[in-house]
Amino acid sequence: MPIGTNTSQSKQRRPATKARSASSSQTKQQDAIKLLMNDHDEVEALFKQFQKAKNNGRQKADIVEQICQALTVHAEIEEEIFYPAAREALGEKGEDTMDEAEVEHGAIKGLVEQLQDASPDDEMYDAKVKVLCEYVTHHVKEEEGTMFPKIKKTDLDLDELGTELMERKTELMGEEQPE
Repeated sequence: MPIGTNTSQSKQRRPATKARSASSSQTKQQDAIKLLMNDHDEVEALFKQFQKAKNNGRQKADIVEQICQALTVHAEIEEEIFYPAAREALGEKGEDTMDEAEVEHGAIKGLVEQLQDASPDDEMYDAKVKVLCEYVTHHVKEEEGTMFPKIKKTDLDLDELGTELMERKTELMGEEQPE
């Protein structure tokens, strides 16, 4: 699913709370916040690889493709599953944080779409990657420094939510792979 896709299903999801039953999934259980932070680390490493690629256009294009795929899948699982659960768990006190995160996703999605249609030979290619890195870095800082600590103080079942995120991530990664 493209990063810009917003399904009606995402609006209907309910948060994973301690009252919910455990998933019968065979997917390895992982805390939702740890899973999202691992995604953050993966994308950060890819941005560093891009910076080292210098003038190798093919290598840059391959790295940008990986960055775009990782961000697309990450945004999708956050918007479909994590953000609705976080919004409900945080209530009004988290409204500004969640609104800002969604606006930041919109800006990131726009750059991802531009890069997916671009070539390393394009005049603004490197600049777009640099700005994307800056946007992502800012977004990650806010999630990890503000949103995640607030969520940890709620009754949201992060293990159950992590399982749901991992299942969906695995599904999306399968959809993103060329056949």
